[in-house]
Amino acid sequence: MGVVMKTLEKFRFAGIVGIIVYWLFVAWSISRNPWFSMFHNALSDLGDPAEASSPWIYNYGLIVTSLFVLAFSIYLIWVAKNKVQTIGGAYISISAIFLALIGVFHSGTQLHVFVSTYFFIQFFLGMLIFGLGTSERVIKYSAIVLFILALLGTFVDWPSVAIEETYEITLIAVFTTIVVLRCSKGC
Repeated sequence: MGVVMKTLEKFRFAGIVGIIVYWLFVAWSISRNPWFSMFHNALSDLGDPAEASSPWIYNYGLIVTSLFVLAFSIYLIWVAKNKVQTIGGAYISISAIFLALIGVFHSGTQLHVFVSTYFFIQFFLGMLIFGLGTSERVIKYSAIVLFILALLGTFVDWPSVAIEETYEITLIAVFTTIVVLRCSKGC
């Protein structure tokens, strides 16, 4: 049982590792697609076979990243102290599935917008629910503020979809970092 506990404890860092892994795949994909612009494209354009060179880089990057999000959600469920937190972690686990599906239903496919949108919806709802269930004030109030910022972000006239996506990914990164720093033995 001790090995399982130590493994689950390491899953706490999976969210941050996932974000790093995602951006490494994005950088690799951008290096193969000099036409890409953060100010004119969506990040998913890097995975569109009709537009991108080596679209598999971006799409497989999403699938690999989803495994880290799933591991992070398992950690959240493991440290949950109540049903509300467990539900929040479960929503984040569902977001991991949608993240993988973005890589499967890449840009240019019929389901792409749906799975992309639901990844963010599921993650932010999971973050909010998990935060509401915790007695750890920093996590609770951060989750609420980050959720509000995510909502407000939908009303901003962004220069591009890539900038909007980067904003949302940054909010996810902030939440995962706060959890790593504040949630070592339970939240």
